[in-house]
Amino acid sequence: MKNYLNYQSSEYDCGSVSITNGIRYLFDREEISPDILKCIMLYTMDTYNEQGQPCRHGTSAAAMRFVGSWLNQLAAVRSFPIQTQFLFGNDVTLSPDSEISQALLHGAAVVLRLFLEVPHYVLLTGISKDEVFFFDPYYEEEGTPEFDAEYYAKGIRFIYDQPKCANRAVSLERINRLSHGYYELGEFSCREALLMFRTSGECEWNA
Repeated sequence: MKNYLNYQSSEYDCGSVSITNGIRYLFDREEISPDILKCIMLYTMDTYNEQGQPCRHGTSAAAMRFVGSWLNQLAAVRSFPIQTQFLFGNDVTLSPDSEISQALLHGAAVVLRLFLEVPHYVLLTGISKDEVFFFDPYYEEEGTPEFDAEYYAKGIRFIYDQPKCANRAVSLERINRLSHGYYELGEFSCREALLMFRTSGECEWNA
């Protein structure tokens, strides 16, 4: 059975939760080895803020790349059907022929760094001609005092009936912008993405 996707427990674990959500999106609960979840939490939230406090600057690109490499190693030695690919810079775009767009069309999940006031990770799960669909792990509720007016900007749409795959739809025009507005990728120098593919229909990790 597929799990619902998760929301953050703190202000800082969007990267950890988005990788875990990628696993939850691609695999049934019964297929997920517990050491995968342990690894994700162990190696993410690896940064320090300006005051020297651990974990309070989220997850670094280096940690994202490392967890992806760890998952590839797991696939090689344990027959777990996953393959990941880390992209950065000019390769991180959502044009029709881009690696990310093609991966989504073939059923992949993509952990993507974008902006939500600050750098933030979400999980892309689908794409259409005009929009990309993703799960944002930062919980927001319309009608509450904390709900930001920026969510009503053109090109942002909330999804309420797909808890196992998406809670946002954002226009491709918006997400590809070079600026730092809500759900925009920003300049190429700060872009990164972790592509996650399921490579077969069977899991043999517990065989």
